[in-house]
Amino acid sequence: MASPAAALGSRLDAARRVAVFTGAGISTESGIPDFRSPGGVWSTMKPIYFQDFVRSEEMRREAWTRVFNRSAGWTGASPNAGHFAVARLVERGKATAVITQNVDNLHQDSGVPADKVIELHGNASYAKCLSCGARHDLDELEPGFVERGEIPMCFHCAGLLKTATISFGQPMPEGPMTRAEAETLACDLFLVLGSSLVVRPAADFPLIAKRNGAALVILNREETPLDAIADLVIHDEIGPTLSAAIPG
Repeated sequence: MASPAAALGSRLDAARRVAVFTGAGISTESGIPDFRSPGGVWSTMKPIYFQDFVRSEEMRREAWTRVFNRSAGWTGASPNAGHFAVARLVERGKATAVITQNVDNLHQDSGVPADKVIELHGNASYAKCLSCGARHDLDELEPGFVERGEIPMCFHCAGLLKTATISFGQPMPEGPMTRAEAETLACDLFLVLGSSLVVRPAADFPLIAKRNGAALVILNREETPLDAIADLVIHDEIGPTLSAAIPG
C-alpha cells in the first residue's frame, strides 16, 4: 500500500491542472500563528473591525501599534518546505496559481510570482490607501509612527492608510474572488493545504471544484468539514508530506 505522500504524488502527476488552496496551517510550520485555534491571533487580541478602523482615530492608532510591534506575528517569517514545494508545482506548470487565505507573503517569498498568488484576505506586508489605492511600504511609514506618533496617511492624497489585509466587516476583494473561482472551475484536482475549511466564502471553492468534477485532496493536520467528500485526505505535517510528494 502506497504511503500518503506517494498517493498524493501519484494524483499530482496524473492531474492536468491543479488548483492549490492554502490556509494558515501551511504557515504555522514557519512559526506564524493561525487565527482561531487556542493560542491563535484572535485568542490573544480582539480583531479591529473595518468600520471601527475608519471611524475611530483610537482604533487606527491601536491597529498601527499592532503592525509595528509585530504582535500579530504575520510578517517577518521565512517560507518553509511546504511553500517551496508549492512553488515547484507552479514552476513546473502543474499549478497555474495559488489561492491563499494567508496574508504573510510567504508564497511570493518562496518563489511564486506575485501575479500567480491570489490573496483572498489581502497582504500584511504593505499598506494601501483606502481612497486612491496607492501602495505604501511599511518601512516608509514606521519612523513617523514610532518616533513621532503620527498615524500613517497616504503620501499621494492624504487618505486613510491601512495594511492591505481584509479586515472583519470589509468586503471580500472582487478581483481575487473572481480569479479564484475561475481557477477552481478550470482545475481537475483541487489541493487544500492547511485550511480548516470553515471560513466562508473562501471555503466554498473546494466544494465548487468537487461539484464541477475535479478530484479533491485535503492535506491538513486536523479534520475538516469536507473530509467525507474528498478523494484523498491526509492528516499530517504539510512541509514533510509535500516535500516527499513533490521532490526538488
